Amino acid sequence: MNMKKRILACILLLAALAAICILGIATQQEIPVMGKILENEGSRKIALTFDDGPHPYYTEQLLKGLKERDARATFFITGKNAREYPEIVKEIYDDGHLIGNHTYNHTQLTSKNRESFKEEIIKTNEAIKEVTGEDTIYVRPPYGSWNKEFEKELNMFPVLWTIDPLDWCSSNVSCIVDTVCAKAGENEIILMHDQYKSTVTAAFKIVDRLKEEGYEFVTVDELLFD
Repeated sequence: MNMKKRILACILLLAALAAICILGIATQQEIPVMGKILENEGSRKIALTFDDGPHPYYTEQLLKGLKERDARATFFITGKNAREYPEIVKEIYDDGHLIGNHTYNHTQLTSKNRESFKEEIIKTNEAIKEVTGEDTIYVRPPYGSWNKEFEKELNMFPVLWTIDPLDWCSSNVSCIVDTVCAKAGENEIILMHDQYKSTVTAAFKIVDRLKEEGYEFVTVDELLFD
């Protein structure tokens, strides 16, 4: 997608999100997930995920707030940033969050770059292991472009998302929060980006509001395999 189309798509999506915020469509009804109706009772698991980091300032602010709220998250980091900010990667790991692979340079898989894309994943895994001492088995391919053959070749599991508030192109904290909370449900995976002040602020409000509603914030592996 070229830049003009991406900007246009962002504007249209933001307009739709603004309409949702104004109308206040948040609901307390039962939410269908994977063909089942899940009752709004007891503790429900939900996952916050953050792409593109770590950021030298905002990620540390985010980690501090998540610790204060006893909430865990999943960080899909780029190899380039992992090399540049290894101390923040270590902090993410030490705080009990899950670290996943987001390629080395935030590269989108195409029909022409299969091998170089694969190398970016391998290179990022190496950068993460240098800090954590552990192998990375979860990957979030940029823009959701993926080849299932990689799952066997790399022994990695792709993780996409179910809720996208488009925080990367919106500084409207209230709208980001309302969009996520309106769609929240058991086992949902929220996509955000720890590169922006507005995202950090919104993430804290999302955690506070949904914890009051009985949600538990967990890492994605707990949703996928528990």
